[in-house]
Amino acid sequence: MLKRSFLRHAAAWPLMAAAPRLLAAGNDASPPVIRIGVATGGVGNPVRFGGSSAALVHSTGALEEEFKADGTKIEWVFFKGAGPAVNEALVNKQLDLAWQGDLPSIVHRAGGVKTRIIAGSGVRNGLYLAVPPDSPVKRIEDLRGKRIALYKGTNLHLAAVRALAAHGLKESDVRLINLDLPGAQAALATKDIDGAFGYVELFVLRDKGVAKVIYSASEDSFKFTRQTVLLASDDFARNQPKATQRIVSTLVKVARRYSDESQRDEVFAQWGKAEVAEKYWREDFIGQPLRTRLSPLLDPFLVQRYKDSAEQALALKLVRGKTEIDGWFDRSFLDASLRELKLENYWPVYEANGEISGKQVAVLR
Repeated sequence: MLKRSFLRHAAAWPLMAAAPRLLAAGNDASPPVIRIGVATGGVGNPVRFGGSSAALVHSTGALEEEFKADGTKIEWVFFKGAGPAVNEALVNKQLDLAWQGDLPSIVHRAGGVKTRIIAGSGVRNGLYLAVPPDSPVKRIEDLRGKRIALYKGTNLHLAAVRALAAHGLKESDVRLINLDLPGAQAALATKDIDGAFGYVELFVLRDKGVAKVIYSASEDSFKFTRQTVLLASDDFARNQPKATQRIVSTLVKVARRYSDESQRDEVFAQWGKAEVAEKYWREDFIGQPLRTRLSPLLDPFLVQRYKDSAEQALALKLVRGKTEIDGWFDRSFLDASLRELKLENYWPVYEANGEISGKQVAVLR
């Protein structure tokens, strides 16, 4: 069962326990408040996060500007407890939308929480493995019996398990230790563990001389990368379709702006004000066009990754029953935005196997 102690995990939480909004289906009026949960604690004051088009929407104030004339307040709520903490807020109907990774969202769907996936935001995100600098471990196959930190319940979890399986290891072949990202970094630096799966924060440890990065999922296969999306609560999408459409269109406009290679410096400058320095985001994107990573498309690749994750979650007994995936993806808002903005063919379409569609290769040129 999903826990209901989300207040323990929220990094910042305004007083949201106001009376329920009495919304008629298809309401034309914008709501007084739009509450967006973010599956990271973020850093700084004001809080920032990086690595996705949702982060750029936040840092540029694009939604605030879109709804300014309506008097609608945009509330971004950051959760140190990541995706599982976002789930608790969704259970309690304290969010209208959420930026969240695949595994925690699959958990809430399996638990009966009604949401819709309305746009991609942070697709094909990296997964890295770091070990102490003097470790004999040189590849994933060498992890058998080793103590490896992994933030379980987040979208790191299943991506790492997929990568292990592709290299001949079951989860039980490795001693996976559940640590959040700061805890994993500390344990790796003190050599209390043999390695850690993580993201760009591992580059910081490498440059301090306390770790070496030996594996990159994006260099292996996009099938082992991590996916994050923008979800809307079913109630919000149904009762506020016009506001939902405007939100998706704003995300698409920002994604289009920053998918242009002329904006590469600006993208990393924005994210460099967040969790890690600009140079590490640049390294994470080496060899990858911005359109590969900032795509809002709900393409066959993304759907298949969620299907794979749902099957894995069931096999690992992280959920109790089979999770329906196809009907979860609501493309109506995104398709309308792409048509309106004439962007139907701007971002490359990736097939279920992680390869770019043969007809789409020219898109990245």
